[in-house]
Amino acid sequence: MDILIKNCINRFTELYNQECIVVQSPGRINLIGEHTDYNKGFVLPAAIDKAAYIAIGKRLDDEIYLYAMDLDEYHQTTVANLQSSPGHWSAYLLGIVDQLKKRGCIPTGFNVVLSCNIPIGGGMSSSAAVECATVFALNELFNFGLERLAMVQMAQKAENEFVGVQCGIMDMFASMMGKKEHVILLDCSNMAYQYFPLHLGNYKIVLFDTTIKHSLAGGQYNLRRQQCEEGVTYLQSKYKHINSLRDATIDMIDENLLKATSAVVYNRCKYVVEEISRVQEACADLLANNLIDFGKKMYATHAGLKNLYEVSCAELDLLVDWAKNENAILGSRMMGGGFGGCTINLIEDSAIESIFKQFEAAYKLQTGLQLKMYVTLPQAGTSILHYN
Repeated sequence: MDILIKNCINRFTELYNQECIVVQSPGRINLIGEHTDYNKGFVLPAAIDKAAYIAIGKRLDDEIYLYAMDLDEYHQTTVANLQSSPGHWSAYLLGIVDQLKKRGCIPTGFNVVLSCNIPIGGGMSSSAAVECATVFALNELFNFGLERLAMVQMAQKAENEFVGVQCGIMDMFASMMGKKEHVILLDCSNMAYQYFPLHLGNYKIVLFDTTIKHSLAGGQYNLRRQQCEEGVTYLQSKYKHINSLRDATIDMIDENLLKATSAVVYNRCKYVVEEISRVQEACADLLANNLIDFGKKMYATHAGLKNLYEVSCAELDLLVDWAKNENAILGSRMMGGGFGGCTINLIEDSAIESIFKQFEAAYKLQTGLQLKMYVTLPQAGTSILHYN
């Protein structure tokens, strides 16, 4: 048994003197398709080998006792009196309880120990992992009989309604539905999905962590969503079939939005429509085992995120610019909500260490910050690890 899981069980036993269920739910990467999920487009994520772990046990009263092992912090409340504290780790767990209550699945109180080895703020969706682990654990503990897709949707609503971040469904879907050595083509308009085996050959997926942290609840994420919705509202006045940017073409954007709306709204919508097309073309590259063209699309995505969607930052741009000069790197882009976090890269296995040392030294010199690296492959989604 993994030492992290053992530590969760041991700490749970020390705190609550009872047996527990342990559930893990992984973080995620997204190879291509950024900020397209809440615009009902396509994304291409995968679960990874870093996860949130929840040890959980029933109580006979209404009390909820939460303990974050990595922070050594406690939080206590009741099922009847849930209160959100945006920005506090407890909100991701309690938002799930709120959704269960709204669905008519009312739990009694429960005890939790939470641990997570997903880098916080790295763009690997630690929040979605915690939410998916929580809903899966509570479903198992109380035998609610929820299907995985229903739990995914509840996790998204918890973040939207309780935490206050108007995210799409990709992060939760990838965390819950991941498959080892596969990526998921997810159609966010109807939740249709398809697994694609990821044949990387001599290449690996490498994340370079800027160690710059972002806060999506700070408003920029929600603002981007509002700007896209503004573009959709105008397009709907011209085209009856438009329900989201998924339904728009680049010609519609060029012919209508540049003159009728602000340049900012035009740029946001232009990026999203182009990115939705890129994801579909990138899947064809994977089927053809054409990693070179796939990598080119990663660079194109970063350019759009930097110049049109404006969610990059100087540190991310540095890493992508350096990647372009390395023959062993096929593609690089910022990953996640933006304003920090990681770049995702396709790098030849034999060159990973030397490139990291080179980037690490240059990054320290230019930013004063310590660059971090994670090498990962797609893993299975949410699951039970221990059952007593």
